[in-house]
Amino acid sequence: MYTALRSLTAMTERTSFATSISAQSSTDIRVPSPLIAIEHEAPANLIVDPPLPEPLAQGRVFIQYRTENLRLLPVFGKGALEVSPRIGHIHITVDDAPWHFIDASGETIVLVGLEPGLHKVLIELADPTHKVITSRTVMFTLPEPKQ
Repeated sequence: MYTALRSLTAMTERTSFATSISAQSSTDIRVPSPLIAIEHEAPANLIVDPPLPEPLAQGRVFIQYRTENLRLLPVFGKGALEVSPRIGHIHITVDDAPWHFIDASGETIVLVGLEPGLHKVLIELADPTHKVITSRTVMFTLPEPKQ
């Protein structure tokens, strides 16, 4: 009985400690809830980092980005404009190509197979009808491969 009581006391102390350490709530990190409509949404924003240096030195381009006030989802069409919180996707154009590709994953953009030299990647945040909301351009130099 004493051993069981001592174990229960230790578990209670660990639970109290863990609760006090994680006093930050999920709404402190991820607001607003995707389950509640927002009446006056702030403008959507796109934050794009330069390519990660380690993969770039190996000839691969990894571009990390995030959005604010817009969730990336593969939902398209005029009806999706009424969704709140706002949804959309990104368009990615490499080196002024006459075409772009679309992504709604929110994951790192990965480009491989580019020739060494100067490159430009245009990343556009778009609504469900493909209307561009805002954009960012990333320029970088892909080094010659090491022999």
